[in-house]
Amino acid sequence: MRREHGFSIIELVVSMGLMLGITAAVFAMLNPSQGSYAVEPEVADMQQRLRVSTDTLARDLVMAGSGAYTGAMAGSLAYYFAPVLPFRQGLVNDDPPGTFKTDTITMMYVPTTNSQTSIATDMPSTSAELKVTAETNCPAGDPLCGFIQDDNVMIFDDSGSYDTFTITNVQDAALHLQHNLNDLSKKYMAGSKIVKMASHTYYLRTDVPNKTYQLMHYDGGSNPDVPLVDNVVALAFDYYGDGKPPMMKKPLADPTGPWTTYGPAPRNPPAGYGAGENCLFMNDGTPTPAPRLADLSNAGNPNALVQLSAAQLTDGPWCPDGANPNRWDADLLRIRKIVVRIRVQSSNDALRGPASLLFTYGGTSKAGSRLAPDQEIRFTVTPRNMNLGR
Repeated sequence: MRREHGFSIIELVVSMGLMLGITAAVFAMLNPSQGSYAVEPEVADMQQRLRVSTDTLARDLVMAGSGAYTGAMAGSLAYYFAPVLPFRQGLVNDDPPGTFKTDTITMMYVPTTNSQTSIATDMPSTSAELKVTAETNCPAGDPLCGFIQDDNVMIFDDSGSYDTFTITNVQDAALHLQHNLNDLSKKYMAGSKIVKMASHTYYLRTDVPNKTYQLMHYDGGSNPDVPLVDNVVALAFDYYGDGKPPMMKKPLADPTGPWTTYGPAPRNPPAGYGAGENCLFMNDGTPTPAPRLADLSNAGNPNALVQLSAAQLTDGPWCPDGANPNRWDADLLRIRKIVVRIRVQSSNDALRGPASLLFTYGGTSKAGSRLAPDQEIRFTVTPRNMNLGR
């Protein structure tokens, strides 16, 4: 008899079962790989957004307080007023004095520029015509010392007062200015410093209904706010400062400064203060007035920085005085170090799990292989122009 060649039904069923089992195992191995392919580019994007945020903030933070480097009143801005503020300040939507926001910071400095000189005549109001002095650092043959239309400029003196402007028109040897307040905070006398300035405000925009979370930038003028980085879900600033109060280094009668370890000397007392006094110092009858601020330093390590709380930075005393519309808390001059925390999330809801320690805002993912947890970075900046007397 000829033998029949082939497979029985039982053999076919067994072989198909084995093939299906192997196929299922292969797909089970491929599924996590597909998840990794989706997650890894998103993780790289989050890291890139962290790098952009860090580089942008660190660049301006390290410059905070940089002042004029030629002419009178040269040196750190921290000898005259607080160049770092924990709130928004500028022409549009500025916060009132005494505000403290953990997710907002404003920093001011003088960039590399020839436009740094003094005013030649008294500046009593915003409508007054402003004339500048052609000092030795000004460009040759330029009576305006390099100032041009649309420049953001700052005027300040040694009393703790400052105001910012936008140059709207240049005519002959006069600058016509637009001011970012209803009026000047005070009458500036001839000899007050005027410089081209940089103001940078960074803050977190959180719009939960529209799922918009952005690191924002504002330049202090009339330009609109600009989003810098998307899907930033946390931004926080902590401030560390000099525990020692400002001290007089020289008698007020000395003709050249700096007279203090930091902050304005009481050479020209603001409104409400007597001779030899200001928001930082009180007249004790000696050639070197005594500090008005409390000593916050640790007795065991007096040179260590101390963390400055919101209460300490919003309770006064106010500089230059309690009525000035640009007033600021005297303890802001203590700031020496700023710790920044930034957290970003995946832009894809399908790669975020339920809201938890891993996710600030929840998503729709239910598979462990398709999760891209929030990433966070914490870094410290010590503004080189604000570490005075250390």
